[in-house]
Amino acid sequence: MNKGIFSLLIFIFSLFSAQQKPVQIAFLSDIHFQDLYGSFSDNDFKGITNAKTGKKTILRTMDAQLHSTRIFNENYFAFLKALDDIAGKGIKLVAMPGDFSDDGQAYNLRGLHQILEQYHQKYGIEFYITTGNHDPVGPFRKDAGKDDFLGQDGYPLGIYSKDHFGKINHKIITRDIAESGYLEILDELKGFGFYPKKENLFWSTPFAQYSLKDYSYEKALQEAAYTQRMYNVSEGFPVPDLSYVVEPVQGVWLMAIDGNTYIPKNIHENPTNTENYKGAGIGYNNVLTHKKHLINWVKKTMEEARKNGKTVIAFTHYPMIDYNDGATKEIKNLLGEKKWQMERVPQDEVAKAFAEAGLQIHFAGHMHINDTGVRKIGGKMLVNVQVPSLAAYIPAYKVLTIQSPDKMEVRTEVLNDVPRFDELFPLYEKEYEVLQKEEKREIWDKDILKSASYHDFMLFHLKELVRLRMIPGDWPKDFIEKTKGFTGSDLLLLVKNTNKQKEKSIYNEAFKKWDMEDLLFDLYKLQSADELAKKDIPAERLQQYQILEKLFLKYKGNDPTTLKLKSVFKILSLLSHGDPADHFEINLKKSTIKRIGN
Repeated sequence: MNKGIFSLLIFIFSLFSAQQKPVQIAFLSDIHFQDLYGSFSDNDFKGITNAKTGKKTILRTMDAQLHSTRIFNENYFAFLKALDDIAGKGIKLVAMPGDFSDDGQAYNLRGLHQILEQYHQKYGIEFYITTGNHDPVGPFRKDAGKDDFLGQDGYPLGIYSKDHFGKINHKIITRDIAESGYLEILDELKGFGFYPKKENLFWSTPFAQYSLKDYSYEKALQEAAYTQRMYNVSEGFPVPDLSYVVEPVQGVWLMAIDGNTYIPKNIHENPTNTENYKGAGIGYNNVLTHKKHLINWVKKTMEEARKNGKTVIAFTHYPMIDYNDGATKEIKNLLGEKKWQMERVPQDEVAKAFAEAGLQIHFAGHMHINDTGVRKIGGKMLVNVQVPSLAAYIPAYKVLTIQSPDKMEVRTEVLNDVPRFDELFPLYEKEYEVLQKEEKREIWDKDILKSASYHDFMLFHLKELVRLRMIPGDWPKDFIEKTKGFTGSDLLLLVKNTNKQKEKSIYNEAFKKWDMEDLLFDLYKLQSADELAKKDIPAERLQQYQILEKLFLKYKGNDPTTLKLKSVFKILSLLSHGDPADHFEINLKKSTIKRIGN
């Protein structure tokens, strides 16, 4: 065979193989990065000394962590572990669906930039990020601070951007703790998706006038400017929108939707008044009313993608589909409309609007949960994949493998072991001693410092969060008091007596191993981790829950406590039987989602 023809055939074959190679994208959400080993530009303070390592460390108190839906400190190490994991898998694309920082302070943004740049330089990883409600907290820079950093003596330390802020006398003043606005975030992190790169095959925003056909890097660069990315959230209130779509590899469009909607509290106020904007935590429910241009942009982008044979993968901070596995109505009936973060559940109209716009695959964060939601509307299917947080239970990230435009695989990678996760424990020992001396209120359980792994640490965090915040804040006090100390055996006897049943086949003794505290903790495990929580709940107990759920379902009386228990078991059952949320395949052609056995 002619040598030239042979070489040409080899080239064509290699080109074809390269095009057929599956594209992998890792999704890291809600890392809530805080730079433990950062520094301030206008203050020499670098933190308190950790006797274990000799390092200066800027950290928040354990008390603050265990009253929050996220941790603030150990997630630093989890982030590095996840990036090492991703690099080891050879994945070159990482999408981050918001809350990449914890309130967008300048020193944290700098620290995040440095880490992302290191992994880009060392492993060739390209990062594409979008904003969450913690980055920025509001559309424009705002003076702020925290009362709950940890001081060298074990007492709280305040760090504020202005001297008259805060309640703590022992304080540090630095402008780097202020909450950055969109402008500051764009300036610091523009190289991670917010601006086009020359190697991108396409890049655009909702405000750009060009199409793929007449695309050029120069045009994209002009459209990337902060001043070109403004819209009126209300008449006379221009705010930024950092949404963009990018083609990092041939045939795949990553659509980063900025779902933050900062609505003015008072339309007669000055538009630049940073205090006059509501938070964005509600998510897409506000997009439907105040940011409709995003839906039009998604529709336009999806049409152009189809016309040009592109596969679109969208990611935003906020979920587009109800993530409670059909339990939302039951939760509202049990706890009320404003408990269990019900205001964050997207209305059905959200999924309908984006499905009708043509969107099919969407990755979200915000809720710190592992979940998959599916909606089929008018022959169209929208899949919403909830990416867990690295700063909450269950700490994990997602890997999407695009096998073909119609077939994709999603795998959940849990971070069970994280090097250095216990590095700060000696500092918490001091904090605990101080809290014991003060005897002011219920304090956190010191046994968390015995955690053997990051997984155990995060599970303990959830347990303390449920005890210290969720139970007192969400649940009816009379119900908690009436059922306190109930064992599984007590619940079994209660429901058998109320139903006037004599089922000798059920052995009461086996139900004595757990109580109401365990039941409610398991409920939050399932809400947080979906099917992955089943590894952290004894199999025997899960079977007993199923038995009790069926027995309570038969109850037709009107005793308030029994009715609430009936509701609890129904919610638990719904949360434990949702769509696949660990390892699964999405088939867009067949409109199916199928669990893959591990």
